[in-house]
Amino acid sequence: MTFDDFKLDDSLMEGLYSMGYKQPTPIQQQAIPVILDNKDLIACAQTGTGKTAAYLLPIINHILHAPTRHLNTLIIAPTRELVLQIDQQIDGMGYFCSVGSIAIYGGNDGIAWSNQKHALEEGVDIICATPGRLMALLQSGDINFEHLQHLVLDEADRMLDMGFFDDIKTIINYLPKKRQTIMFSATMPPKIRMLANQIANQPEQINIAISKPAAGIVQQAYVVYDNQKQALIKEILKNPDFQSVIIFSSTKDNVKLLEKELRLIDGSVKAFHSDLEQAEREEIMREFKGRRLRILIGTDILSRGIDVEGISLVVNYDAPGDPEDYIHRIGRTARASKAGVAITFINQRDQGKFSRIEDLMGIEVPKIALPAELGEGPKYDPEANKREFKKTGGGHGKKSFGGKGKSNFKGKPGGKPRR
Repeated sequence: MTFDDFKLDDSLMEGLYSMGYKQPTPIQQQAIPVILDNKDLIACAQTGTGKTAAYLLPIINHILHAPTRHLNTLIIAPTRELVLQIDQQIDGMGYFCSVGSIAIYGGNDGIAWSNQKHALEEGVDIICATPGRLMALLQSGDINFEHLQHLVLDEADRMLDMGFFDDIKTIINYLPKKRQTIMFSATMPPKIRMLANQIANQPEQINIAISKPAAGIVQQAYVVYDNQKQALIKEILKNPDFQSVIIFSSTKDNVKLLEKELRLIDGSVKAFHSDLEQAEREEIMREFKGRRLRILIGTDILSRGIDVEGISLVVNYDAPGDPEDYIHRIGRTARASKAGVAITFINQRDQGKFSRIEDLMGIEVPKIALPAELGEGPKYDPEANKREFKKTGGGHGKKSFGGKGKSNFKGKPGGKPRR
């Protein structure tokens, strides 16, 4: 199948091919005909499958063939970064067909807020918005959705995880009852299905295989005490093959501390967190995408909606609490059929979590021996740790952010599994 099979508008096809699109991905092959046919849709597809183009292409095509132009489409996404990314894709796809969009998100200054309101007054085809800022505009009466044709909820599961369920229900009350509703979600928990039943009309359902990392990702894990992590990450980063690196940590405070420590060995490192102004966050992403910044440290805010090709290494400094979050984190590497390395540090508290991640993927991730200079790590026994966690009501073992030690570890794929 090619994009020609969808019989999209010629001007849209020109923008599509100028962006380097060649053949539709599985989610695009299945979703585009459904949306072109004006049916509601619930699609289960993870980041990196081409889901954004799967709904933008048919929606833009609808806009181009509409008898009159009004505010046509509302796209709601959980984070500013994803909203901006969607807006940029609309700019690219719609470059040759004059489809306009506006990104609406919080955390910006009064000038940006004024520009957003001015764009809405002038008229725009598509709004991409985070729920919080959109609620503020709705309550001030600055948006008229009378002619809205399409509602898209992108990463619906993440929005619900972030506590936006009630906001989304409120926003939907402002929209016309007669519309096309499209939901994309990486997972399909009961709350998502309940929301879909409430807002969609006999939706078609598509389920693209999820919870499986890209084939090009080399996965490894190290079983460590917390006070061994810092020395280990410093050794890994000495590998010159890792030119573009994302490190995930569990909390904003740990992200800031880790940035401070890693700056001692590499000046090309920055933390990405919610305390930064939006302009600072955007500049950091431009530096990272432009390869002027080697190492980016963040929480799970980076695991979805950040589409950067050529990331050679992802490190889970702290194991994620949700198996699906692991898939999203390591999915930042090995994009567009390229190869990459994903390394996870597993302390005693997280062994049960990581065992569930392996169960979800249906594989066992190799446990690599620590460099001799760091000493022995804890024994990897997830079942024992699950029992101990239940018995004590919490974790055990050494707890500290940093640690001492030096090794000659080179951080290459492969390595000797821990027995």
